[in-house]
Amino acid sequence: MTTASAAPPRTAGAGPVAAAWQADRPRWVRPAVSVLLLATAALYLWNLSASGYANDFYAMAVQAGTKNWVSLFFGSLDPGNTITVDKPPASLWLMALSGRIFGFSSWSMLMPDALCGVGSVALVYATVRRLSGPAAGLLAGAVLALTPVAALMFKFNNPDALLVLLMVVGAYCTVRALEGASTGWLLLAGVAIGFGFLTKMLQAFLVLPAFALVYLVAAPASLGKRLWQLLGAAVAVVVSAGWWLAAVALWPASSRPYIGGSTNNSALELALGYNGLGRIFGGDGNHAGGGGMGGGNAMFGGASGLGRMFGQSFGTEISWLLPAALIALVAGLWFTRYAPRTHPGRASLLLWGGWTVVTGLVFSFMNGIIHPYYSVALAPGIAGLIGVGSVELWRGRHNFPARIVLALMVAATGIWDFILLDRDSSWLPWLRYLVLVLAALVTGALLFGADRLRRAGVVLAAAAVVSGMLGSTAYAITTASTGHTGSTPASGPGTRGGFGGMGGGPGGAGAGRGDGQGQTSSAVIALLKATTTKWAAATNGSQEAAGLALNSDKSVMAIGGFNGGDPAPTLEQFKQYVAKGEITYYVSGGMGGFGGDRGGTGSIASWVQDNYTSTTVGGTTVYDLTKPLSGS
Repeated sequence: MTTASAAPPRTAGAGPVAAAWQADRPRWVRPAVSVLLLATAALYLWNLSASGYANDFYAMAVQAGTKNWVSLFFGSLDPGNTITVDKPPASLWLMALSGRIFGFSSWSMLMPDALCGVGSVALVYATVRRLSGPAAGLLAGAVLALTPVAALMFKFNNPDALLVLLMVVGAYCTVRALEGASTGWLLLAGVAIGFGFLTKMLQAFLVLPAFALVYLVAAPASLGKRLWQLLGAAVAVVVSAGWWLAAVALWPASSRPYIGGSTNNSALELALGYNGLGRIFGGDGNHAGGGGMGGGNAMFGGASGLGRMFGQSFGTEISWLLPAALIALVAGLWFTRYAPRTHPGRASLLLWGGWTVVTGLVFSFMNGIIHPYYSVALAPGIAGLIGVGSVELWRGRHNFPARIVLALMVAATGIWDFILLDRDSSWLPWLRYLVLVLAALVTGALLFGADRLRRAGVVLAAAAVVSGMLGSTAYAITTASTGHTGSTPASGPGTRGGFGGMGGGPGGAGAGRGDGQGQTSSAVIALLKATTTKWAAATNGSQEAAGLALNSDKSVMAIGGFNGGDPAPTLEQFKQYVAKGEITYYVSGGMGGFGGDRGGTGSIASWVQDNYTSTTVGGTTVYDLTKPLSGS
């Protein structure tokens, strides 16, 4: 950063952006990177199966994808292709292909997500290094690896792990494009974000403003060329995201599953509606507002506003280093205000700062459904800002303004981490005081120039890193060592899972009734295992169906999809399946409340009750669809 520090060494004939990555790397870099990646792999792969099937909703679809290629392509909840999950299927492709290779299990399903985490850490390091040097890259990689929500989601089967990896791939390709105004690398960045769309739809696009801004500002090319290249990258995004949407639209609806979460069986409508503008503005199936299932509920992010990322829901997931990252961004942009257009330090700040600000603001003010674990998408931006800002300010610490800002970052982190740790004061109660004392000592040492003493600089730098990362590291390690299940997992000490938790592994909670009563579950599961029909059973909603399918290894129809509210199958379709002898049992219960009877769950339940014989299996009412009542 100009004024704050010296720019990275430059190679003769190289442009300002290319200079940083062309500099020779010290001998310690390769061993340090190896340690970082091995430690990350150990953290994410260790005890990987502790969460069992994690989120049974996605696990059910992964299982289906290992049995049927059409199910794999569309992301169907069952091999019979009744209805899909309410997200695009890219993350399911990864997990299901792993299951096809290694056999479907908790480990084979979660292993790709853990590797996505290791890959994300490696690419954050590589991306930051190319503009700000290896020390900044290593620090950024470590911050990402030890962010609590990252330690949670890179060991979980929600789409977020692959989403983060693809966004980081996009950032890396954008930086490579900056080095020589490369159209090819910029197009690859667009492709990465397009596949991010196929992972979690419009959330992938939150980083596009940062990518476009940094390229428009810092690429070593004329303005006209930069604009045309960005237009080409936009086309790459559309093509790489749109091919699957086109395939869904062109595929006859009668021979493919219903698109779960949509109102008209359209993947495009799902992207723009429930998973798009509905998430921003509320409505369209998104529960918004103050309490209950809405934004005021802790599982759904708490109240919207600037304080959301620091609040009870998101704070311990992501905000440990957020104050320091914002300080680094503001200071860095000020210090580089007179720098050349292509200055690498400012380019890095624009990239990671734009990522953090846009994503953070959108998450803060969303009025639709939002869960705290979404904040894993913020983690790379914060990590990049901490890596770039801390190292550049340290390099320029002999300038008093840079020293003040660095001390302010340390102090703010110490105070904020103390507040976060105090929210659960029964867990390691001494830790918050240790963090506060260390931060105070490092802040004082920086202000009084202790680093100028002989050989004290390295010790002070190490102490600053430890004090800044101690709280988040402790939270990340306890998160990684704990099993998590359900649809709204949370990081931190203790087994924490939210709404929709149905248990995890084989024979675990959620099999049959979703209530953890293994005796009841085993009786229902034994019944299903003896079936030979296309669907062993049908039940309302995926929460009941997932436990049945995962524990019986049979195809189970989730009537109405995730919440029982989708119109798949209709009553008439269900009657046809039964008439053909394709469904053996109907298991009563399940989840149909949130969707009302829009999906026909109530009508189907009533029709079954009126026309078929029921029996009680371990406390669960089961209807034998091969035995109609007399006169039916």
